[in-house]
Amino acid sequence: MAIQDQIFRTILRVHEALYERSDGRLGHRLLGVPTLLLHTTGRRSGVARTNALVYANEGGRYLVVPSNGGADRAPGWFHNLNAEPSVEIQIGRERQPATAEVIESNDPDFARLWQAANDNNRGYYDTYQSKTDRQIPVVALIPGGQGV
Repeated sequence: MAIQDQIFRTILRVHEALYERSDGRLGHRLLGVPTLLLHTTGRRSGVARTNALVYANEGGRYLVVPSNGGADRAPGWFHNLNAEPSVEIQIGRERQPATAEVIESNDPDFARLWQAANDNNRGYYDTYQSKTDRQIPVVALIPGGQGV
C-alpha cells in the first residue's frame, strides 16, 4: 500500500472516531463533503459496526457508494448491509433507522444517482471506478424502517 493511501486511511479512521465519540457534534463534514455514520451488524460476527461515509442527499434518500477506494473487493459494510438491510444512520447528532437498497448499473436510475453521488464527492467515484473491473454500485439509505 502506498504511503499516501496509508495516510488517507489513517485520516479516515481518526475522522470516524471523532464523529462517533463526539456524538455527531464534530465530523459531519470531512474536507468539505458531508459524511454520515452508518451503523450495521457484522454478517458473520453479529458485532455492531460503524463507518463514516460521504453521502449525497437525493429526494430524501441518502446515497453512499461502496467504492473501497477502487479496490477489487467491496468494503465490509457493503457485505453487512446486503446480509441485513436494516441499518441505522447518523447525520450530525440525528440518528434514525433506515433501509439499504443496492442500485446496480443495470437499474434505470443508476446513472443519475451515480452522478449525484460522484458530483458531491468531487469526482472521486469516477476515479475509483477506473481502478477496478468491479462495477461499483450505489446504495440508497431510505429513512424509516426498523434499523439495527
